[in-house]
Amino acid sequence: MDKDALGLLRIDRSGDQPGARPGRSRKARSLWALAVAVTGLALFYFSRSSGPPVELGVVSMQRPSQALVLLNASGYVVAQRKASVAAKTTGRLVWLGVEEASRVKTDEILARLDSDDVKAAAEKARGDLDSARHIREEAQAELTDARLNHDRLKILVDRKIIARADYDAAVARLRKAEAVHRRAKSGVEAAEASLRQAEVYREFTLLRAPFDGVVLTKNADVGDIVTPLGAAANAKASVVTLADMGSLEVEADVSESNLGKVKQDQPCEISLDSIPGERFPGRVHIIAPTADRSKATVMVKVRFDRQDPRILPEMSAKAAFLEREPTPAENENAPSLPRAALARRGDRDVVFVLDPKGRALETPITQTGPAEAGAEFISLAPGVLKPGDKVVLSPGASLRTGDKLTLKEK
Repeated sequence: MDKDALGLLRIDRSGDQPGARPGRSRKARSLWALAVAVTGLALFYFSRSSGPPVELGVVSMQRPSQALVLLNASGYVVAQRKASVAAKTTGRLVWLGVEEASRVKTDEILARLDSDDVKAAAEKARGDLDSARHIREEAQAELTDARLNHDRLKILVDRKIIARADYDAAVARLRKAEAVHRRAKSGVEAAEASLRQAEVYREFTLLRAPFDGVVLTKNADVGDIVTPLGAAANAKASVVTLADMGSLEVEADVSESNLGKVKQDQPCEISLDSIPGERFPGRVHIIAPTADRSKATVMVKVRFDRQDPRILPEMSAKAAFLEREPTPAENENAPSLPRAALARRGDRDVVFVLDPKGRALETPITQTGPAEAGAEFISLAPGVLKPGDKVVLSPGASLRTGDKLTLKEK
């Protein structure tokens, strides 16, 4: 290897020697200070943008009256007027004029049974009645003749024109005619009773609606044998089941320990699983005078203030018992958020909303609903937040607009 090549491998330390150029050393120190500053800014930025994990709540449409709830109870919608329509006699079902969901009126004919035998019995009773009436007319004519004959002979015997024996015979004939007439009248009454009985038996073959209502179930079809007790094989006891939809109430089980919160005519709000997001006003109608020892509950019946065709028997329901009658404004849905999202900044109430970039946005709010300390939700003035907005729950005092939000893992 020659000397020129070995020279290329030497390290130049001329800058470290006294008298070296000072500009290159200052440049290195400047670059080092800049790197430290950039690192500090990055650490500050990341420390601010990734705060402690937070939990989010959602703005929803709710009624301010929910703040008035003292107690919630679950139950079912039950028709207080309900009937299983059956026949009083055994027969074959020959006609059925209703089906499920049919609306019927009081005394409307729902079905008919085979009635040939009772029709024949009614015709016989009607013929017996006609015969009895003819016998009564005949007895009436005989009675009239006997009375006239008696009156004539009485005048003659008083004048001693005829013998006393002739008059006695006329008296006996009159009494006999009166007895025959009374028997004929009784025969007519008996025949009329027999005809009424036959008509009643014929009515037994007609199944009528006992009240205005809706057909819930159809339990028999044309051709089935219907009996009063349904004890025979393949026989039906009930043809249809009716319910008065105007008598629907919620039967809810209230714990014995909470029974003191329930009073007669107390205002309530009823919610149904089948109609989500809607509440129906109601009142306590009946508090059962006995408890269920197996469940330690008391049944409370809540009546609807207004009926709705969407409400059906046996639907699951929840009854919220209120401490007072809600005002019209409290019955209107309003944007609401969890009370835990509320924060105080200065002299105003604010919440921190999650913006599309995942950062906190401080938003002033105005409460419009009840401000009870125990209320789970607070109602807001419309226009500031909308349903579906996500807000930070339990925001810390250091949270500010622009802070990057990290969500808690569930």
